[in-house]
Amino acid sequence: MNNQVQIAPITESLPQLLSQSDYSKVVVIADTQTRRHCYPLVKPLLPAHTLVTVPSGEAHKNLTTCEQIWNTMTKAELDRHALVLNIGGGVIGDMGGFCAAVYKRGIDFVQIPTTLLSQVDASVGGKLGIDFQGLKNHLGVFNLPRVVLIDPTFLQTLPPQELRSGFAEIIKHCLIADAAKWEEIRYKDLDEQNWTDLIAHSVEVKKKVVEQDPTEKGLRKILNFGHTLGHAVETHFLTKPKGERLLHGEAIAVGMIMESYIAYRKKMIDRQVLEQVEEFIFSIFGKIFIQSEDVETIINLTRQDKKNRGREIRFSLLNGVGSCAYDIPVSSAEMRQALAYYAG
Repeated sequence: MNNQVQIAPITESLPQLLSQSDYSKVVVIADTQTRRHCYPLVKPLLPAHTLVTVPSGEAHKNLTTCEQIWNTMTKAELDRHALVLNIGGGVIGDMGGFCAAVYKRGIDFVQIPTTLLSQVDASVGGKLGIDFQGLKNHLGVFNLPRVVLIDPTFLQTLPPQELRSGFAEIIKHCLIADAAKWEEIRYKDLDEQNWTDLIAHSVEVKKKVVEQDPTEKGLRKILNFGHTLGHAVETHFLTKPKGERLLHGEAIAVGMIMESYIAYRKKMIDRQVLEQVEEFIFSIFGKIFIQSEDVETIINLTRQDKKNRGREIRFSLLNGVGSCAYDIPVSSAEMRQALAYYAG
């Protein structure tokens, strides 16, 4: 199966895909938000189909919601020649793809990412999964979609906070793989960025890495820069009242500052780079308040990170701008210092 990514109006790419295929049935998976704002743009392009609507948000990316999806697929009598269309952000792509990948040992699915975050990151690379017992992406598989259909028009349906969240992954791709692009973006405000250009750039960065290491045995780990402490912060904030929870990109922005500080302490980047990263990310995302009593909980959550080896917690850290090293052991004491630096 070919992990194509097409950046084009959905009114062109989706009919072309369906005309070239002979699927027995089509199921569309959307959440309450994308059903309202995005599904109406896609519905006229589709043959007769079954629509599954699930609650929106990371808190629902779990086995209970998967069971609802599988029940609907089973009642619709989907066979192995059916197609699943996932219309939504990273949560829908992760979970809808996971449900398709294990239903009858795998049926075709297409990702139609509707958030900036999913267009530049989550939809590309075939990582699928759900959260389990409060641990992010704890259950999952690698399985490539039939195709990823990216239409920047969907970004017009997003609130500013969602655009900002996706921008964190764009920043990450520049920092780990393209110093020139980092210089280009860091002098512009959020509303001055060229989204169509940046989406294509991020997709290209991620595709190059994934093609060399599809199942994250080595190089693909560089895509996790900012994610070890970032995921731990995100997971911890999921336990807080709804208004205090962080979007994925907001947490990754926190993680990139902390992990840049660890890289600085390990002499992998200089003070100037640390200050550039910190200054730009704070200017876009502001600062999150992390209470001192949350520090040990956040550090403990990194023990579940998928890059770990035995008892060793391993990070992907900047090795200069435009370069990233992986499998770098980091101690609890170093993480404590990074959290204190961010808070200070």
